[in-house]
Amino acid sequence: MLLFGGFTAHADAQTVEVSPFVGYRFGGDLYEVYTGSALDIDGAATVGGVVDVFIERGLSFSFIYSHQDAEVETVDSWGRATEFGRLSVDHWHAGGTQEFGAGAVRPFLIGTIGLTRFGAPGDSELRFSTAAGGGVKLMPTRHLGVRLDGRVYAVFMNGWTSAGVCGGAGCLVGVDVSLIWQAEFTAGLVLSF
Repeated sequence: MLLFGGFTAHADAQTVEVSPFVGYRFGGDLYEVYTGSALDIDGAATVGGVVDVFIERGLSFSFIYSHQDAEVETVDSWGRATEFGRLSVDHWHAGGTQEFGAGAVRPFLIGTIGLTRFGAPGDSELRFSTAAGGGVKLMPTRHLGVRLDGRVYAVFMNGWTSAGVCGGAGCLVGVDVSLIWQAEFTAGLVLSF
């Protein structure tokens, strides 16, 4: 709500776009580093939606929710793959989208930050994450179109900093972060109000 406080003068002219989508997400093999065992996380279908609230022509605040149910397999001591179970991954993100052009074909770039939840039966973890991507909106009419896009998520699993050396030009600090990378490609409708 604080983000929108400065834009109340433009409230009458704001456009809102709602884009439910389906897609496919893959990646996340750095779970092996986090869990200490070999894991195979299969790619899986995703569902979700994007809400864009435009603050000026071509520039919007973006809110994304994306959900995936994936199978996770582990390798036993004999090297045989055994099913480990199901893992759900939910991304809740907010950020901005910049469109280029105002016609029926509108390429765009998007950048977001937020939280990612990893859930398995009886356990779940919540982590900070960020994403970047782009795509195109095909808008044959003012109120209805299609959105095609791709995003890369970076999920911060754990990290730490170490003290460094300070001098007249500043301080040098060491940072070590474990990331899980996921890529997602989606397609959906655009409903513009």
